[in-house]
Amino acid sequence: MKTPIQFPFYVKATLLLVGFYFFISILSVGQDIFLPILYAILIAIALSPAVNFLVRKKINRALSISIVLFVATLIIAALIAFLTSQMSSLSDALPQFTIKFQLLLNQTVDWASSTFNISPNKINAWIADTKNDLLNDRNALIGNTISTMSGILASAFLTPVYIFMILYYQSHLLEFIHQLFVAEQDNQVSEILSETKGIIQSYLSGLFVEFSIVAILNSIGLLLLGIDYAILLGIVGALLNVIPYLGGIICVALFMAIALVTKAPIYVLYVIGLYSLIQFIDNNYIVPKIVGSKVKLNALICVVAVIAGAALWGIPGMFLSIPLTAVIKLICDRIESLKQWGFLLGDIAPASGKMKFNFTVKGFIKNFNLKNQ
Repeated sequence: MKTPIQFPFYVKATLLLVGFYFFISILSVGQDIFLPILYAILIAIALSPAVNFLVRKKINRALSISIVLFVATLIIAALIAFLTSQMSSLSDALPQFTIKFQLLLNQTVDWASSTFNISPNKINAWIADTKNDLLNDRNALIGNTISTMSGILASAFLTPVYIFMILYYQSHLLEFIHQLFVAEQDNQVSEILSETKGIIQSYLSGLFVEFSIVAILNSIGLLLLGIDYAILLGIVGALLNVIPYLGGIICVALFMAIALVTKAPIYVLYVIGLYSLIQFIDNNYIVPKIVGSKVKLNALICVVAVIAGAALWGIPGMFLSIPLTAVIKLICDRIESLKQWGFLLGDIAPASGKMKFNFTVKGFIKNFNLKNQ
């Protein structure tokens, strides 16, 4: 019997890095292929309970899938129509926003000139140069926008087709996955598939409920403050809130910009207070109770995953990053040789005597008590 060749560590590491580079390159180049399929898989898993319910009612599987897709499409179309109507009214007010923004900009220039002893002409010249740079790049921006929109439209037409096919051939695809592994691993494969399905369904359903609650809280809060287009901003803010950590920064910046242009400067502080209150409710009550602890990823991995998803696939990649990372963690936890990677991705409570950082008042009290036990 021949002794297997043992490669040095640096050779293994090099091969691993080269393979990882080519894998990422394939994902980047094949974005238009992989994104619709991945979204279709996630949505198909979320819709499968409704389809199975209709099938149990003796309705043809193809017809059951069509009914569920039709209802889901109606809901999405109604939401898009509502947002479009709100945005059209916002576009009508853009000239007024432009005038108010110009007045605010002039006041800012006067304040900076008097505070930092800088000539207003220099500040205006810098602003003019910045505008010219933006205008010079407008052709590239228009081209990128058209390319992005064409990709989104293509995905919008392909994704429902993929969803229908995945749901229709569900048992066939599952049997194929089982056949990829030996019979001794059949139970382990079934367990991984079952847990993956449960994680995705729990995460997506919880995310939808969280989105609805946060949208209502945002809209009510902005309406009470008298901010224009409160409902539109509330829904957009809830949608951005789906993106962990980074979405919240963009959301509060958007709220502050609208408040600064349409209201007195003091309303910026009101908006910050409102957003802080909503985030406190979301992080301490909504997420733990509704979204649950199915996606057990630590905060560092969540931030890295979101940034990596944005670098690889843009905004669609940011939305996919968390559920895909959770599935990767699940697989790592079930494979003996990859358990240390699952531990790295996870957010597991430390052993007795060890300290875990928890950046909340309740968490600080808990950590203090643990430390003094």
